[in-house]
Amino acid sequence: MTATFDGMTRSLTSVDLWTIPRVEAPVVSADGTTVVVPVTFFDIDDNKGHTVLYLLGGDQPQPLTDPALSATSPALNSDGTRLAFIRKDADGHPQVYDMSLSGGEARKLTDAPLGATGPRWLPNGRLVVIMKMLRDAPTLEGTRSLVEAKETRATNVRITERRNYRFWDTWLTEGEMWRPFLLDPANGELTDLTPGRDWWWRLPTQGDPADAYDLAPDGTEISFSAWEVNDSDELPVWRLYRTPIDGGEVTCLTPDATARSAAPRYSPDGEHLAYLFQREPDFYADRQRLAIIDRNTGSHRTVTEEWDASIGAITPGRASNEWLFTAEEAGRVTLFRLNPEHDEPQPIGRKGTLTNPVLLSDGSILLKHQSLTEPPEIVRLDGSTGEIARLTRFTDDALEGVELGTVEELTVKGAGNEDVQVFVVYPPEFKPDRKWPLVHVIHGGPHGTFGDMWHWRWNAQAFAAPGYVVAMVNFHGSTSFGDAFTRSIHAGWGDKPTVDVEAATDALTQRGFIDHGRMALTGGSYGGYLTAWMISQTNRYACAIAHAAVTNLAGMYATDMTYGFARSRGAEIWEDPAAVERWSPSAHAIGYETPTLVIGGEGDFRVPITQSLEFYGVLKSKGVEARLVYFPDENHWILKPQNSLVWYREVHDWLARWLH
Repeated sequence: MTATFDGMTRSLTSVDLWTIPRVEAPVVSADGTTVVVPVTFFDIDDNKGHTVLYLLGGDQPQPLTDPALSATSPALNSDGTRLAFIRKDADGHPQVYDMSLSGGEARKLTDAPLGATGPRWLPNGRLVVIMKMLRDAPTLEGTRSLVEAKETRATNVRITERRNYRFWDTWLTEGEMWRPFLLDPANGELTDLTPGRDWWWRLPTQGDPADAYDLAPDGTEISFSAWEVNDSDELPVWRLYRTPIDGGEVTCLTPDATARSAAPRYSPDGEHLAYLFQREPDFYADRQRLAIIDRNTGSHRTVTEEWDASIGAITPGRASNEWLFTAEEAGRVTLFRLNPEHDEPQPIGRKGTLTNPVLLSDGSILLKHQSLTEPPEIVRLDGSTGEIARLTRFTDDALEGVELGTVEELTVKGAGNEDVQVFVVYPPEFKPDRKWPLVHVIHGGPHGTFGDMWHWRWNAQAFAAPGYVVAMVNFHGSTSFGDAFTRSIHAGWGDKPTVDVEAATDALTQRGFIDHGRMALTGGSYGGYLTAWMISQTNRYACAIAHAAVTNLAGMYATDMTYGFARSRGAEIWEDPAAVERWSPSAHAIGYETPTLVIGGEGDFRVPITQSLEFYGVLKSKGVEARLVYFPDENHWILKPQNSLVWYREVHDWLARWLH
């Protein structure tokens, strides 16, 4: 993609990444006629973003909410005449508001002491909302009183006996829980739909709790996915539940679940309820399978057990028991259609990464689309022909005059002589008749991908822009290449992925345009692990960058979720220390020679900051050139605009220092 401005072009910068609007998932009314899209804009000086809700239709999207007052989690009523959304109040708590699409001011509907989220409209004009409360005082007024008391306490000691005591960047010891409420907007009356139950609908940062539930089309019940917390439940198991809207017992629909049941979705006629599930609680990349409940008989049927792909977002199609869903496919995300009575999943839309499908009344489908050369926008897919047309252009102005590098997809022979996918992003001015530095950008997980999508934090175009050839290897362990490929690195974290990355280096250097003396490894989380591991094994690379890197496997018992270690590491540390140390970079520190930039955040509970500090300490003690970048106000990710600019500056300065 090349844009011009007064005949001039320029490369993408880190500032551009914060001036490009971030288009989010579309929301459609139940009748399929009205569409709202959230778009987030960032103010670098204020160091924060604000989200505006837009109405699609006509020549241009129309803003519905005040740009100065961020609005998120939109929900349209059945005929698309009213909009509910979330906005923070003066105390900073998210509350539910609603407004008429025909005009007028928004009105505040909740005053929850710890906030509310996830509004959904019932056909009769009432709403279901999700509220956070404290289990020591599980009523709104009781929670309000306890919050006020906590604000004046002299200590903030956290005490626990639970295995799950914190997650991502949040302590789970404060006694917070989610409850669904029925809200009557006419009088503000609230009714607790699951009194006496202690739920986690989503753990902090796991997304909007609205995605965890659905409303029956006739408005008589809700179904939801939740982890019911109790003192003996050490292993989190997310089950599917249903409860009547106007009083009745909560029923567990998946009592035999062993891992995660999620994303319930009713068919338009209410005859079926689809959901996704996993079987292995200690393996987060276990395939998500699609199951269908016949609501008349209560029978469950798994319809994608033999399908070697993991399902993402699901939405009902036009016909009864027809479903649309997304799934990863070789580094991309494809839209599929399934009629479980007759067909296997059929691809109906392939273009980069397609997510968040919603069905319109005319049978067309709206999705969020992105690729390595295109930031997210909304596209319309013709359900009959599969033709995809771009619908919005929120990002055009910010990219005017910006030239992006071309992308090539390669296949190399990696570990076991198996095919391994590599995306290569070239700098905008690339010509193969000169030598270029090579920068590997290694994805995290390890069970994930750096696929054909626009990444806001590790943006391949921003890495390539200063003049680097960027390689993104979807090594063994990556998702979207089949279940066996994903599982193939258990008990050997550093083994096959190292072979795969080195194979990509060999393939690119053999093409003649890579400078052997100017190559770098970079990565975050598991990508940081593989960076640290590889520099303990080779001095082939001129420099390395390790963000939130796992460097001491034994020390990772300080992480927030300690399940699956025996599977991924090969053993628990008390069972076989040698097996764990075999693939731990810290146990091979004698090989550290490569100049390394070490980055970490204090609020990172997934890879505790001690991993980065220990790594940096060993490097400096050993006399290896190293630099530490420590963010006291970030977690596993760098999310604040000004911190992100510092991050990119340090990354680019380090690469320039050793590759030029």
